[in-house]
Amino acid sequence: MKLSKKSIGRLLIIACVGLTFVFSGCKEKEQDDRPTVALVMKSLANEFFKTMEEGAQAHQAAHADEYNLKVVGIKNETDVAQQIEYVELMMAQGVNAIVIAPADSKALVAVCKKAMDAGIVVVNIDNKFDVDVLADKGVRIPFVGPNNQQGAKLAGVYLAARLNPGDKVAIIEGAPNAYNGIQRKRGFEEAMLGSGMDIVSSQTGYWETDKAQPIASALINEHADLKAILCANDSMAIGAVVALRDAGKSDDVYVIGFDNIVAVQDLLKEGKVLCTVDQHGDQLAVYGIEYALDMLAGEAAGADKETPVDLITAEML
Repeated sequence: MKLSKKSIGRLLIIACVGLTFVFSGCKEKEQDDRPTVALVMKSLANEFFKTMEEGAQAHQAAHADEYNLKVVGIKNETDVAQQIEYVELMMAQGVNAIVIAPADSKALVAVCKKAMDAGIVVVNIDNKFDVDVLADKGVRIPFVGPNNQQGAKLAGVYLAARLNPGDKVAIIEGAPNAYNGIQRKRGFEEAMLGSGMDIVSSQTGYWETDKAQPIASALINEHADLKAILCANDSMAIGAVVALRDAGKSDDVYVIGFDNIVAVQDLLKEGKVLCTVDQHGDQLAVYGIEYALDMLAGEAAGADKETPVDLITAEML
């Protein structure tokens, strides 16, 4: 039977409508109802945050039916503007929650409030937002992370047991705009002053090996009888170890760190680093992600949650 042009046209219309329903049905089947969580970190050049990323990816892989994960990290610890842009990018991509380790305890509050105003759950990990800035912005962002002051004090007390009252020590701090850096400095100071040590210097190494090394070199030259260098993270402790090696004083000055990254564990075994502090970086993002998922499900009210922190010495490895 020969079809008219009109009949052929009708059949084409019917076919197109049918295909539309088919593709629509496929889209419905492909629709992803899982929430998307964005993990926004500090420098991925720092082994600690690479470990954090790996822990988060492993958790998502084990819970792939529960949520999607997006991970971003800035180039270096002080690239605050880039981190703000990443938060805005995650907002534009329509994520349901943002878990953030802010590079700056103050500067990231405003953009995180913007995300919350858009209906996005925000959880703060690693570096706590500044309390005064949160109050000024009228926002409550839960912090999921360790007591950094307590962790630093644990390391300081362990060091003090090997020193004598009046011994000279120095602190290499984290970034001055980072709450966790401030807390670690306080923990070191509490342990040292409480044991009668003489803190001859406290300077920022901005979390980085290359910045800490020349500071440590200058300290060694200025204070020939220096007994210890307390570093607010392991990356800076590595810088101090290199400076001591170059000065031929590897066995004369104690070094302590914070984070328990893999790169410092051999130095612990070799006796080049006395101790470090483990805040369980591989799980820290996981704690934040799980808390964000609970908040999305209405199972968490958004209160702060303290996570474990442990002293690590060579005997424990």
